Amino acid sequence: MSDLSANLALPYILGSQAQKHVTHNEALQILDTLVQLAVLSRSLTEAPLGPVEGARYLVPANATGAWAGQGEGALAVWAAQAWQFLSPREGWRTLVLDEMAELVFSAGGWAAAPVPEMNNLPGLGIATVYDPSNRLSVSAPATLLSHSGAGHQLKVNKAASSETASLLFQSNWSGRAEMGLAGSDDFAIKASADGASWAEGLRMEGATGRVVMPQGAAIEGALTGSGVVGTVAQVGGVSTGAVIERGSGAGGDYVRFADGTQICTATLVLGYDADWALKLDWAFPVDFASAPTLSIAVDADSLVAGSTIGAGGISFAGFEGVAASGARAAIYAATGNVFAAGESCEVSVTAIGRWA
Repeated sequence: MSDLSANLALPYILGSQAQKHVTHNEALQILDTLVQLAVLSRSLTEAPLGPVEGARYLVPANATGAWAGQGEGALAVWAAQAWQFLSPREGWRTLVLDEMAELVFSAGGWAAAPVPEMNNLPGLGIATVYDPSNRLSVSAPATLLSHSGAGHQLKVNKAASSETASLLFQSNWSGRAEMGLAGSDDFAIKASADGASWAEGLRMEGATGRVVMPQGAAIEGALTGSGVVGTVAQVGGVSTGAVIERGSGAGGDYVRFADGTQICTATLVLGYDADWALKLDWAFPVDFASAPTLSIAVDADSLVAGSTIGAGGISFAGFEGVAASGARAAIYAATGNVFAAGESCEVSVTAIGRWA
């Protein structure tokens, strides 16, 4: 039978041995050194002066002084006013205090302890506990997911189109808002006042990217931006441009809307055409898709000024020859009245139709 234990090389007390306390104390000293092993440093190449009792170090290569000749990685301990050395064995672990690094002795040398296997864990709770549904649970003021040198993606995957992949926002553990792919491949945002009844506020169709607001939209404050006022456009009846387009030309002002509506307005001065009529051709500032609906308002004051018939002498105020590009505004005198040569009248005209 060996005089030393198999793993830590602790000396045994032998039968009929004198001064058994010496052997016993030696074993206790080795245990005191190795149990909860933590060394002060592994970088000192020379034994420090005035070490405290029990101070432990790992001896580096090419050590000098009292450590000279010891193998690299040997465990040096100051005990009973002398340096004692232990040879590490496979699997020993230590914490290097000046580095706060955990090492393990393997294949004849000390190396960083391996990271524990983290795959296929049943769950993980950080400052809280996980459950079968929430296998990753975090309790914290904030959760940071950052890049490792470039970009970063947060992925939420579902098994099939009919399943749900979403972010759920709760108040006191009751759902209040949800965004993601809920039951289809359309991206949707919905809200709830009680966690039971939900209203979908916005949906982006996965096949086309078209945005739908099933509940409508209420806009508070100014509506600005290049997508609001700009050039309107449509493809296949679907708006592909701005919401509103405004402009002007020789024929007046116009406004176009994303739904295809167009309105043109102008102030015209109708001139003498005949004793019974004042007329002027109005070319719309922009063309309509087809002949629009027209309205005319006569400025009675402008007619009376210098008029030979007065405001009450009009039998007709309207348009002739209405087309997509323009129309003729006309005022007819009532029976028994005539316009004088050079007479004119100011009117306000409006055309409403479609640009697409």
